Amino acid sequence: MIFSLNIEATLKELLLQEDTDGDKKITIEDKGPKTFSLVSSEGKSYIIKGTYYLSNLLQELVIAKNEGKQIAKIPLSKIEELPINRISRMIRDYYWKGLTRTMDAKGIEGLIHDTKNKNLVSSILRIYVPFKDELALNYYKNLENKYSIKVIQLPEHITPQYVKEMNNKPGILSLKLEPDGNKIKGIPFVVPGGRFNEMYGWDSYFESVGLLIDGKVELAKDMADNFQYEIEYYGKILNANRSYYLTRTQPPFYTSLIREVFEITQDKKWLKKHLKTAIKEYQTVWMVKGKRLTKNGLNRYLAEGIGFPPECEEGHFDSIIKPYAEKMQISVRDYEKGYSEGIILNPELDDYFVHDRTVRESGHDTSYRIEGVCADLNLVELNAMLYKYETDFAELIQNVFNGDFNSYSYRYWQDKAEARKLAVNKYLWNEDKGLYFDYNVKTKKQSNFVAASTLSPLWANLCSKEQAEKLVTTALPLLKEKGGISGCTEESRGNISSNRPQRQWDYPNGWAPHQMMIWKGLNNYGFFDEAQELIYRWLFMITKNAVDYNGTIPEKYDVVAATHKVFAEYGNVGTDFEYITQEGFGWMNASYQYGLSLIEKKYIDKLNMLIEP
Repeated sequence: MIFSLNIEATLKELLLQEDTDGDKKITIEDKGPKTFSLVSSEGKSYIIKGTYYLSNLLQELVIAKNEGKQIAKIPLSKIEELPINRISRMIRDYYWKGLTRTMDAKGIEGLIHDTKNKNLVSSILRIYVPFKDELALNYYKNLENKYSIKVIQLPEHITPQYVKEMNNKPGILSLKLEPDGNKIKGIPFVVPGGRFNEMYGWDSYFESVGLLIDGKVELAKDMADNFQYEIEYYGKILNANRSYYLTRTQPPFYTSLIREVFEITQDKKWLKKHLKTAIKEYQTVWMVKGKRLTKNGLNRYLAEGIGFPPECEEGHFDSIIKPYAEKMQISVRDYEKGYSEGIILNPELDDYFVHDRTVRESGHDTSYRIEGVCADLNLVELNAMLYKYETDFAELIQNVFNGDFNSYSYRYWQDKAEARKLAVNKYLWNEDKGLYFDYNVKTKKQSNFVAASTLSPLWANLCSKEQAEKLVTTALPLLKEKGGISGCTEESRGNISSNRPQRQWDYPNGWAPHQMMIWKGLNNYGFFDEAQELIYRWLFMITKNAVDYNGTIPEKYDVVAATHKVFAEYGNVGTDFEYITQEGFGWMNASYQYGLSLIEKKYIDKLNMLIEP
């Protein structure tokens, strides 16, 4: 059955009747009759019933409208599409497209209107170009007269002081361009969504997992190519390609990305170039003594920088600054201003912001697990990731390059991995508690904070069989909630108050990268039933919220209540839209597709029943 509908008239009638709260969505919170009559092209009457089907009708009308149509021809099969099929199809066919950007002329206009540029003194967008990228410099210079942009060449050596001076003139950092016939084109990348309009580090890896599942192999390759560009021109994979992120990297997933791309393409020439760059990143970003390599042979995050992180909204640090301001009997805003201008000196606050930037480099911004101490911690997940780098190097060199690559033998990397495993077992593994904990290199003590990161060694194949069994038996009951794995336990998080606000990476919230790594880790060690249960809980939560709330797929969820209504800093990106989400949220989309690729059909059938009667 197909309905031929006047889009404007039908939208007006549908919203007037069903959108009782006026948010241009149809959700379970609307108080309309939840029935809407349509007439098919054959003249047959049909009544659409229930929140989910009505919201699907709204979305299909808007899709047709966005295609420039006045009349929509909508099959009943689209309106009454099963939830799993619809969500997965929308991710594959619409959301990835909505999240894809380029740093060429085609993408410049969107960047000019980016909401994060609201603090610029003019409407001109600054584009910063690496010192050695003449192609980018000339390309963007030629666009200055056409667009409201100003092109600035970065110095050859970038210092924290230089980056601080840039805070008053923030801008976007160029990514990879390449010749395309007589033109220049930007290599595409996928952004997280919402207010995040740039390429983020570890988001890009997890997004690429979804891209590969959905057959978008070239786009996943492009993500890796932009990683390579950042390493070659900025010295690291950036937190994101904005000027104030030049001193920060992100969790290391580069080898995982190139390996998973290669498994599909078998492009040995491409792999060779990227493997060389990945080894360079490993050596220059992670293994420099006194920086991100600590004396015990394990690694930490360490983001350089001076003063307040400029991306934070006003008030973010009020609970930290308030005691200092009260001691001086001035307002928090006056203290902020004095500290920023160097009039007020505070070594304690200087140290705090080293740790704060390092928290952001870790990707876990923010969490009480690492707040105020992050630069002193050998984090479990970081060392698991670098162990995987070392084993990826060893296995790729052995299996693809006949055991030798650029004077490195696969045994060299095996030895590196084995040395790291010994150090992890010595400093991070707690045999009595059956958990991995972060290690503080200053106090020389393990943390006792129980977080989802304790399970990351499973993902990296770092555990022995005995450790894995003990870890799974201990950790899952502590962290498992209705909607999946929580960022940490409630006990570890501690009490929340006006002086100690909720942190977004902590209980009760759950995040896509944790779930995806844990599912893979459980399967690595044969815990298939446990993986199936956790995948089901996560997909249940996403599906139920999408069914009840007009297709909403946001950045984060409260996994305890299994809801997207999260009460924490920064809000919840991906919930602010009208009629239909155009993007979902990057790694949430990927987690959905990845979960569906792993879960048994009987659970998919069960999820498809999550429709309001």
